[in-house]
Amino acid sequence: MTGQRSAVDRDRPPAADADPTPPPTAATAFLGGPDGNAAYADAIERARDVLLESFATSAGPYAGTDHETLRERIADLQVVPDDGSSIEDTLETVADDVLADSVRVHDPGCVAHLHCPPTVPALAAELLLSGTNQSMDSFDQAPAASVLEERVVDACCDLFDYPTGADGVFTGGGTESNFLGLLLARDWYCERRFDRDVQTEGLGPEAASDLRLLCSDAAHFTAEQAAHHLGLGEDAVVSVPTDDDRRIDLEALDSTFERLEADGRHPFAIVATAGTTDFGSIDPLAALADRAADRDLWLHVDAAYGGACAISDRLRPKLEGIDRADSIAVDFHKLFYQPIGCGAFLLRDGDRYRHLERNAAYLNPERDDAAGVPNLVSKSTRTTRRFDALKPFVTFNALGRTGVADCVEYVCELADAVADEIRADPALELCCDPELSAVVFRYRPETDSESGSLPTAAVDRVNRAIRDELLADGEVILARTEVDGTAALKLTLLNPKTTLSDLRDVLEAVVDRGEALETDREVIDSA
Repeated sequence: MTGQRSAVDRDRPPAADADPTPPPTAATAFLGGPDGNAAYADAIERARDVLLESFATSAGPYAGTDHETLRERIADLQVVPDDGSSIEDTLETVADDVLADSVRVHDPGCVAHLHCPPTVPALAAELLLSGTNQSMDSFDQAPAASVLEERVVDACCDLFDYPTGADGVFTGGGTESNFLGLLLARDWYCERRFDRDVQTEGLGPEAASDLRLLCSDAAHFTAEQAAHHLGLGEDAVVSVPTDDDRRIDLEALDSTFERLEADGRHPFAIVATAGTTDFGSIDPLAALADRAADRDLWLHVDAAYGGACAISDRLRPKLEGIDRADSIAVDFHKLFYQPIGCGAFLLRDGDRYRHLERNAAYLNPERDDAAGVPNLVSKSTRTTRRFDALKPFVTFNALGRTGVADCVEYVCELADAVADEIRADPALELCCDPELSAVVFRYRPETDSESGSLPTAAVDRVNRAIRDELLADGEVILARTEVDGTAALKLTLLNPKTTLSDLRDVLEAVVDRGEALETDREVIDSA
């Protein structure tokens, strides 16, 4: 009927005066469409030029700027200005105030931490995964990415000789992987020992007070961190002494088991380390697998550092027994040369993921599970995740297994070579034979003419001052640690472009600085 609205029309709100107008920045601020794509290409080219000119070609590992100066300078930067400026101006600010004072991990003088120079193929992959911005929680947010991550995880399981039925997920690194392993270990044990579903019922009083996990006293702090986050408390972590090779002492471990059982405690997991942070030591994995099997415990291997040995035919015997672990943590942003963050958690029996499963109707409904749709959220402690599996995929395909293995083998050989240099220098002391690519040593001051020797506090003071002064001068970035209660220095060798000649220069700088500090009575006396 003319002039009258239908029932459907009466329910529809009146039309707006005009359609919403997109903001003027939308055409060039986002990827997509001719304008956005052109703006992206220009921004990436400018960012590349800034990275090369203000970072990659700068001399030395660091400018030496102290934290107070950086805070004062960066305090003057506007973070959320009312009006934006050009990408050119913004990138210039980043170059001057951020990149110029960033650690240059590719420099031979950067030998402090497990902080690798990333491969060029991995940097290219980083560009692709950031630009596509896939979210790895559900298939409809990351279709090809979800399937490729599964494929890369399968290949990693094969690398560690895991059987059919193994599974895993990419993580942000060893901290997340170790937590995930101990979460599953706790819930698996409680189901078997107490017939308790922790996911729905909670721990219960007996489990909360009596569960224990064991690791060496050289294990990464994330074992204690995970125990805290799991509601067990750090006291649930029982540290076992290490032997002369800085590996978990098996006799001490057996004695610890006997003591815990006599006290009515319930060990549920052993955390083995394949590559300790300081020494690169690898626990006797096969022997630990035997003990875990005998006591029906979960064996988790923190192979964040040493897991890269699996890619080398020559080094993989160091990991003998790792295939028997219930779970493994491996980092790709260490000796696999990937940009941060990129790790993986591998699970020998994929069915044990049932302890972590949950379904949300808007994300991973149960009907998707029945149809085999890869919604990876059920394997992770995170929901939104980056497509980090692309980085090792591109790197492995660009360099090949042997190409990556060559790099890993080289830095381990380099560690042995520089250890020989330290042994031969009377001013230096090697603290332990290297197992992987970490070399711990200290400067050894000459004996005092009056007392015959310098006190330990003075030795500590000199070694700490060596590290601090070299950092402040931007000459060398060394790591610091303690060995048997005494300060020590550490070379962490990850860069396959670093040479023995480079490291001789580093040692010479350490000795020169140490000798100068020895004559500084203020340094000695203040100890």
